[in-house]
Amino acid sequence: MHHATPDLSFGDLTPEFMLDALEAAGLRADGRMLQLNSFENRVLMLHVEDAQFGSSAAVAKFYRPARWSDVQILEEHAFATELAAAEVPVAAPWTLEGGSTLFHYQGQRLAVTPRQGGRGPELEDPEVLRWIGRLLARLHGVGRSRPFAERLTWASAAPAQAARDWLIANDAIPPETASAWDDAARRCIDSIQAAFDSLPGLQLTRLHGDCHPGNILWTPDRGPHFVDLDDAVMGPAVQDLWMLLTGGETDATRRQLNAVLDGYEQIAEFDDRELRLIEPLRTMRMIHHSAWLARRWGDPAFPAAFPWFGTPNYWMDQAALLREQLEAMRPKDAPPTVVRDEDVVNFDGDGFA
Repeated sequence: MHHATPDLSFGDLTPEFMLDALEAAGLRADGRMLQLNSFENRVLMLHVEDAQFGSSAAVAKFYRPARWSDVQILEEHAFATELAAAEVPVAAPWTLEGGSTLFHYQGQRLAVTPRQGGRGPELEDPEVLRWIGRLLARLHGVGRSRPFAERLTWASAAPAQAARDWLIANDAIPPETASAWDDAARRCIDSIQAAFDSLPGLQLTRLHGDCHPGNILWTPDRGPHFVDLDDAVMGPAVQDLWMLLTGGETDATRRQLNAVLDGYEQIAEFDDRELRLIEPLRTMRMIHHSAWLARRWGDPAFPAAFPWFGTPNYWMDQAALLREQLEAMRPKDAPPTVVRDEDVVNFDGDGFA
């Protein structure tokens, strides 16, 4: 794992290259650039002076090569544009030189949106959670108007299975821990699939897909707005709710869930059966996250940011956590409602606003 082939995907993204790419895309940047927190893509804030877009701060995203196809990215962009047209507060990408929201420049692809500032939401405040719940219901209302044709679907154990298969096929797990982790992962995948199979007629919608608190910004006058649709998928509505819950199995966590659902159901119906998917979805994310780190280990940013990853201790700890998840996913009289802070993983950290 620590000897992965260097990933040179972003090797040419010097400040000069990015300014040249932006100019080719029809944007006149004034040279001020600030790289934003992102691992999956390369994202920067800049200032543009342009007759079309005016004088404003913007956010440019250079997409990691080969992760998404052009068609998948454009489907994400179209969803953001639909949401903005329906007055759901997201930042829709600008149309760039050539008439598309996705611009190609010397092997790199970029998109640009207006910058929308804000701070993290106060998730301890029930009214904030109700507001976010209402906003998610509106987002899902637009999402249900048509399905994604090219984006991924999180409505079975398939994403976890694909992540597990990649890790095993690429010998990403140290031999001394591979058997223990794989045994736990296989059993979890079976439980995830059983949970989905137990919910016939599950309604799927286009989702934000990565709706953790870091992808919601709050301003006092406008309330919450969403950033970063990079992980937009088809799936059940609860996928966009469960990462908003924090804390252990406490009354406070249950109050959080009740507040989100109270807001959501002011706008749209919510299928309470989906609450049974909280732990399966969280387990799937854990497996998916391990594979994501392994796939990206050749990118120099990853060993520096995640020095604990890939060690035998990491994989033994993951095996233990997955065994705990087997118990958490065991069918109960009441659906599970609890997530923990440490398990809410920010895949991208793009700040793509």
